Amino acid sequence: MPTLFVAKSKDLQDWGHGVGVTKYLFKVGVTDGSGDDAITELTARKAAGREDWKLLGKQDADQDEAAALEQLGLREQLLDPDFYPAIRSEPGIFKVKIANVENDMMVRAALSNENEQLKTLKAKEKDIAAYLLRKASKSNEF
Repeated sequence: MPTLFVAKSKDLQDWGHGVGVTKYLFKVGVTDGSGDDAITELTARKAAGREDWKLLGKQDADQDEAAALEQLGLREQLLDPDFYPAIRSEPGIFKVKIANVENDMMVRAALSNENEQLKTLKAKEKDIAAYLLRKASKSNEF
């Protein structure tokens, strides 16, 4: 069964921060193997010119990579590999607006009646990965 995964590269995030794109850059993709196999493959082929890929999240995919990237592209900005030669034609690298993630967390907390301080929610990497996986899958909750 295909696996939808979210990965990050610290070097890629440092590059994004340095050139003024954003430091919240994440790779989203679909692989036929496990998420760990995808990370090994990304590192081996130096995807986007980086060798320090780390798996943040994975789930079973109900669609192919093109459909998942298109679905996620409705919410977040996909970096154009032709415009940024530093990412070396690597598809599926998204620029994530942290405000979108925090708003999603706030709405989910409010709808689930959690007694958290809604104004103090800060998105962490695992929250960003969960957000990207939800938005990239066809079975979008809301």
